[in-house]
Order: sequence, then C-alpha cells, then structure tokens
Amino acid sequence: MMKELPHIPRVATYEQFKAFSDAGCKLTQLHVHFEEVVPYQGVTIEYTKLGSPSFRVKKMNWGKIKGKTGNAAKDKTTLVYNNWITVHNVPLEAQEYVVNKKSALDWVVERTCVKIDKDSDIVNDFNDYAEEIGNFRYPLDLFLKIITVSLETMRIVKSLPTLEIHRLDLTPKKVILETDVF
Repeated sequence: MMKELPHIPRVATYEQFKAFSDAGCKLTQLHVHFEEVVPYQGVTIEYTKLGSPSFRVKKMNWGKIKGKTGNAAKDKTTLVYNNWITVHNVPLEAQEYVVNKKSALDWVVERTCVKIDKDSDIVNDFNDYAEEIGNFRYPLDLFLKIITVSLETMRIVKSLPTLEIHRLDLTPKKVILETDVF
C-alpha cells in the first residue's frame, strides 16, 4: 500500500496563503519571544497592605463571585496574586486563547506556585527562577505578558480570512495497493 506523509492542504488563493503565512510568522515571533513583549498595561494593581510589597507567590487564584460556586464563582477579571497584591481589570478576551482546553492565563495561574512533591518532598518553587534572574516581579510580569500574548494572538487569528481549501486537495485520491502494482 502506498503511504502519504501528512501535509497542510493548499488554500484556494495566493492571497489566502500569504495571509496565513504572515500570521504564522507573527505568531511564531510572538510566542517564541513572549518574554520580550510589553506587559499588559490595562490592569489596575492594588496593593492590599502598607509597606513594601512582596512579589513572592505561593498560589495565584482568580477572584471570587459572591453567591456562586465552582468554576462559576471564578472572577477572571481579578487575580489574587498573593496577600499583598490583587490585579483588577484583567480583560476577559484574554481567556479566548486556549492551549489544551485551558486558557494560557489559566495555565500561568495554575503553574505559578510553590508545590511539594508528596513522594520525594522535593520543593518546586516558581519564585526560585525569579530570584535566579534577579527579577522578583517575574511571576507578576509573566502574567501580564501572557495577557498581552493572548490578546495579540487572538487579534491575529481573528484577522485571518476564511479558510478555503484548494479544489485539488478536496478530491478523493486513489489509494494504490500493492496488488495494483503487479
């Protein structure tokens, strides 16, 4: 039996190809260099205690909506960063960029924490990297940068033309079996 490698189907026009190609280049640059993007500026950062705030994070959490339970209780416009810092006005549009059934922001909120492995007692502390690079705000800055990346990703994706597959890729191909060759 003849096998065929997987391939990306052709789009109907050169203009569509160019739009998808340009979008792919922009998305590649954005995602590979995500740490170089400007942190999102549209949020309000509330310092909930007096004094010099701590940027250490144990576990980020979304705000709570009173009277609701479970996922419905999560206020995804508010991030409780730690007991010093709360981030308000997180744009809901940033939740539209989804990776493996979760928004990119949900991944950051879930993974930016301090965890202790039950079996080995090994501590996985996200703050260690912040200390290593000398930027104690790194977890907060990462969250703000992922807002920027999420919004820009969705802007690029939504600007793409409707996908039209070239007619040659729509016709069923004849599969050649070994018995047909002999």
